[in-house]
Amino acid sequence: MTIHDNMPLSHHNSALILDNEKAICNIHATSIGTFSGILFDMDGTLIDSTNAIVKFWTSVGEKYNIDPRTILATSHGRRSIDVFKEIDPSNANWEYVSKMESQIPLKYGEDAIPIPGSQSLLAQVSNLRIPWGIVTSGTKPLVSGWLDILQLVHPSVLITAEAVQDGKPNPACYLLGQEKLGLNGKVLVVEDAPAGIKAGKKAGCKVLALATTHETEALWKAGADWVVEDLQSLRMEVCELGDGRRDVAIEILEDRTL
Repeated sequence: MTIHDNMPLSHHNSALILDNEKAICNIHATSIGTFSGILFDMDGTLIDSTNAIVKFWTSVGEKYNIDPRTILATSHGRRSIDVFKEIDPSNANWEYVSKMESQIPLKYGEDAIPIPGSQSLLAQVSNLRIPWGIVTSGTKPLVSGWLDILQLVHPSVLITAEAVQDGKPNPACYLLGQEKLGLNGKVLVVEDAPAGIKAGKKAGCKVLALATTHETEALWKAGADWVVEDLQSLRMEVCELGDGRRDVAIEILEDRTL
């Protein structure tokens, strides 16, 4: 049975997708489609460092005599350099921000945990040789520190805050991620924040949102294509396309869609 592009996958049970090169991929009723690569956000998507970040911004607020709640209300999913542009433009530079963020995993490492399913999913993605990367609003020292402390697989493609002129919701970071993966289209973005969802959609990607840090309504409003609880909600299957090429079919486990 051939499924055409304009036929919703949810309308098919145990169907087979066949392309012009006769690639066969088993798709189940809960499938959200096939993709050539995956780009993950970091905080709130792969790790939960909420407590660590709250402590960090609390210390910043105390230094500048600003209510930390004011900073925390808008800081998630944004680059620290953009926050500092508002509270202290004199320190809104990469040298200062990178130094500050490099200390977060060292000082507050015990306050961060992996998002449920992230360790096993990243290991599976890597073992299956699926092109993937991390696109984050954090700096390279922050991201590398968390990956090491939480023993998560390091990606071959890492797009950090320093790599783009403007942060999320500007799509530049996800466009650069696709470029670094060598892919143009058919890339799934996995996000937890409205700003990241908007960036992924503007970059032309389908976006799967995790309801780990924001209300479900906010994720749908931002434009998410699917919303699930966490990474334990997903299952993957490799689709061999021939000539060494492969896609990955992703499905949502039953009763895990929000």
